[in-house]
Amino acid sequence: MIVPNHVGIIVDGNGRWATQKGKKRSEGHLAGSKNLDSLCQYIFDKGVKILSLYVFSTENFKRSDEEVNYLMDLFIKKFKNDFKIFNKKDIKIVFSGRREPLRQEILDIIDDITYKTKDNKSGILNFCLNYGSHAEIIDAVKKINKDIINNKLVIDELNDDIFKNYLYNNLPDVDLLIRTGGEVRLSNFMLWQCAYAELYFTDILFPDFNEAELEKALDSYSKRDRRYGGINYEKKSN
Repeated sequence: MIVPNHVGIIVDGNGRWATQKGKKRSEGHLAGSKNLDSLCQYIFDKGVKILSLYVFSTENFKRSDEEVNYLMDLFIKKFKNDFKIFNKKDIKIVFSGRREPLRQEILDIIDDITYKTKDNKSGILNFCLNYGSHAEIIDAVKKINKDIINNKLVIDELNDDIFKNYLYNNLPDVDLLIRTGGEVRLSNFMLWQCAYAELYFTDILFPDFNEAELEKALDSYSKRDRRYGGINYEKKSN
């Protein structure tokens, strides 16, 4: 089986999972969080080097204060646990997204975890929190403009590799993007990084997206013909 280097997951369906079972949406988020704990470790054990998780978008702040506050409290607990688990496994933890209007308590934890895992080499776990790809690209353009004004960058030298340095994190492009929950769209997730990603959509709601379901996604990826706009001449001649 061909294992992708960088997997992105749009974590979707937690609330609907709970609603379908007559539970509070918060119970769905808790179930999704518990599933994420085991799934992340399984993904790295499969040989994936980078995992990007879309856990909270900039638009998610439109939800009720009750749900947003619950999620923020859940993130605080989860990040502390993830730090301990993945630091032992030599996994570097990074965060992508805007800092405003996140609570200071969350920002302090983000900064602490980022610093303490910065030298880990076995893999990268990227939490996309308060993230939106449009915002990321706009923020990158603003930073580029400042560097041009301050004579730190010559505009004619700007290329793909240099542009990546201005994104929230300079990571290799996504190879496989998985979206759970039945929706078939990218929802403003890593649009730059997913330019040539293989897309995998499933109706399975995230709390039920277990190791067996992940294997289906990896198997599908293994069968894709990745040409990047060209032609696989070896396959074409067969």
